[in-house]
Amino acid sequence: MISKANYFQLAMLTIILILSQGCTPADKFSVSDLTCENLEEPLGVNTLQPRFSWKNSSGRQGATQTAYQILVADDIKKLNENEANLWNSEKINSSLNILIEYAGKPLSAGQLLFWKVRVWDENGKESSWSKSARAGIGLLDGKDWAASYIGYPSEKRFHSSPQLRKRFSPGSAGKKGTYLLHVNSLGYHEIYVNGKKVSDNVLSPAVSQFNKRSQIVTYDVTPFLKGDKNDLIIWLGSGWYTEGLPGVVGNGPVVRAQMEHLYQGTKETVLYTDSSWKGRESEYASFNNQHWGYGGESVTGNRETRDKVLKKPDELSWESVVIAEIPAHQATPQAVEPNSIRETIHPARIEMLNDSILLVDMGKGITGWFDITFPALEEGQQITMVYADHLNTNGDLPNQNQVDKYIASGSGTESFINKFNYRSFQYVKISNLRQVPRLTDIKAHLIHTDFEIASSFECSDEDMNRIHDMVTYTLRCLGIGGYLVDCSHLERLGYGGDGNASTVTAQTMFNLAPLYSNWLQAWGDVIREDGSMPHTAPNPFSAGGGPYWCGFIISASWNIYQHYGDRRILEKYYPVMQQWLGYVDQYSVDGLLKKWPNTEYRNWYLGDWATPEGVGNPNHIDERSVDLVSNCYISVCFDQMQNIALALGKPEEADYYAERRNQLNRTIHDTFFYEEEGIYATGSQIDMIFPMLAGATPDELRERVTDKLIERTANEFGGHLNTGLVGIPVMMEWAAKAHQADFIYSMLKKRSYPGYLYMLEQGATATWEHWNGERSRIHNCYNGVGQWFYQAIGGIRAISGKESYSEFLVDPQIPEGVTWAKTSQMTSFGKIAVHWELHDKKMTMEVEVPVGSIARLIPPKGTTAIQVDNEAIAVSNDPLLLSSGKYFVEYSL
Repeated sequence: MISKANYFQLAMLTIILILSQGCTPADKFSVSDLTCENLEEPLGVNTLQPRFSWKNSSGRQGATQTAYQILVADDIKKLNENEANLWNSEKINSSLNILIEYAGKPLSAGQLLFWKVRVWDENGKESSWSKSARAGIGLLDGKDWAASYIGYPSEKRFHSSPQLRKRFSPGSAGKKGTYLLHVNSLGYHEIYVNGKKVSDNVLSPAVSQFNKRSQIVTYDVTPFLKGDKNDLIIWLGSGWYTEGLPGVVGNGPVVRAQMEHLYQGTKETVLYTDSSWKGRESEYASFNNQHWGYGGESVTGNRETRDKVLKKPDELSWESVVIAEIPAHQATPQAVEPNSIRETIHPARIEMLNDSILLVDMGKGITGWFDITFPALEEGQQITMVYADHLNTNGDLPNQNQVDKYIASGSGTESFINKFNYRSFQYVKISNLRQVPRLTDIKAHLIHTDFEIASSFECSDEDMNRIHDMVTYTLRCLGIGGYLVDCSHLERLGYGGDGNASTVTAQTMFNLAPLYSNWLQAWGDVIREDGSMPHTAPNPFSAGGGPYWCGFIISASWNIYQHYGDRRILEKYYPVMQQWLGYVDQYSVDGLLKKWPNTEYRNWYLGDWATPEGVGNPNHIDERSVDLVSNCYISVCFDQMQNIALALGKPEEADYYAERRNQLNRTIHDTFFYEEEGIYATGSQIDMIFPMLAGATPDELRERVTDKLIERTANEFGGHLNTGLVGIPVMMEWAAKAHQADFIYSMLKKRSYPGYLYMLEQGATATWEHWNGERSRIHNCYNGVGQWFYQAIGGIRAISGKESYSEFLVDPQIPEGVTWAKTSQMTSFGKIAVHWELHDKKMTMEVEVPVGSIARLIPPKGTTAIQVDNEAIAVSNDPLLLSSGKYFVEYSL
């Protein structure tokens, strides 16, 4: 709560700022960044009550939105106050600009909307209208479909990468209006109209739990139509729709698609998939080379042959398709951005190992596609490409089951590029190639979901910058397919533990509201009737983990609410959270959760994971540590459930979870604390820190436990990190709250094993799966460190219960040796920026606060005087409150 003195201070400061400045055009509100369901101009949202958001900006300090007006119409020509035929909200007195729910005339599936907004400031002055935006309602139910699932038959029922074709006329209205194509593929797809690819999307759709759900992607194909005769080709790839995975029927992709013409509020179905379509086998095919079936790609023939289907399709042979019988499941519009190519690089070097094998080093690890134009090849010559993210000590590639093949035509442009699969690699060994290609003839394309980079960090210590940048890049390599994978080559699984470990970091660094919405949908789909959860979502097979993995449904939901203000997420998954906690109760003994059984869809029972070997001997399988870590996490879940219940207006349930947490914390302390030694459980870093973070450590013991932690780290762990996947984010959150910046900084500065600088010294360009580099070297194990750069050194911290950074702390924690830091973070309200510098006995700080937010500045210890924009402010124990605007703050120390 803000005290009366704080409010008075903020009000007086705002009045002074307004009176001291004139109102110029730059000071007026501007409205931008319009989104619907957190997506920019989505063509198929998964709701009949879409929500609208925008950002306000002003050059004036203290600017505040006090009202808004939204117009929605079914035709952009009607988007004015007199003709907006779907919704004219009129002027609504409200400061809200995030996820405003549509409240106009009832909407229908497949409908296209146009909308815009204007706002009023604290002086009653209105802004100009925003630019118009559009949004579409997706196909929400089976009754919305006339189409059937179709596929192209082969020896294994369906070919793995077929092309399906239909010639069509756009209808009597010609090209007037908008033509939307809704595509529901089981497996990947690409769409071509009249020989042109209709979007930059690749590897669409996002993954889903196929026995429960498939995804629908909607395209605007209007610009690609030509008169009465048009050609539509849907190119399919198996992707995750591969035999052996849940819900997969047959061994190959199928699709249903439906094109609809929208014009002046009317809707007409122009075409849909049925038995009249034709198909052919493409020059691409998939083959399996690992037990979970992601496999490799084989490409036959030169580029000219492969392009013929787009340039001269009538010269090819087309056969009948078949109707596919697909079990009933939910088909829902995709709620996340597509994947696309986000960066392209050329090799750092090429080495010829012998007369027919060469090694390509891309210079850094990358997730995406390999692209090569070969020197002259002979007909039938087969080129094999093997990929890995690092080299063994003997200089060879470890076996990571990443293989592709090219079979040459002997003429034309011989080239290979992935299409319906992807790789995670730095090195490529190319076999049976007798000439060295030019560096410019080889590329690697970084692919990830189209989320925006939403933050920046830089400080005076280049070591910290290198660690931060490595984490940022790693998450870009892992955010593919509408979720965060553990590693993008060996497993490609959405582990809840890896997710929990990196959620705060990832949501700070990127705008991931749609990605987490999509991922949580998968978690809602995989819960079992008894409340049991697997360790991954989607859940194709049994995978290892523990409670910290299963509880992702709670923690990720709360964090997405904290970061993006999405209350609907909480409403949707609160029953699922309760169901899982009921399962936890079934395996609790004397108030503590104990090990539950393995199942066909879940394996192991872990506390922490991937701890370093030989550093204080942290034994993550020690039952004391496993039980302590698991129950501390359940305590965190109870705390989050209390907050979720309060946000949902359920005070009695909030009280219930608060009491459950208090009881559990007392039991944790009584069971695991060894009074004489002053340690919890095994005394490892996570065992010492997690009880403090969870609130199980009594206040009077916190200083003693902290001192013991620091002592043990120095004396028994050699000043190194002694923790793993779970412990890293737990440690970083605790350290930011406890102002233990020097403790973290000292460990991050270690260049020897284990540590981040050790990875970098060994040539890492992304974080590893294990501290010693085993298995994957592009992995989501240790990325939880990223949040510390923003929360501690940068000083930007969220306040629990103040969603979307409507209020936030500015509290830089300055380790000895760091002299400046520049940090920015894009929130739902706009950009927060903090740039501080030390000058002898002064600290200067530039602070930017977005419209709709309040910053709480915590003065550094030892502050003797404060100035804001050269105006003296009384030194107080209370935070200094700043409303929207840019400020220059100076502390005398």
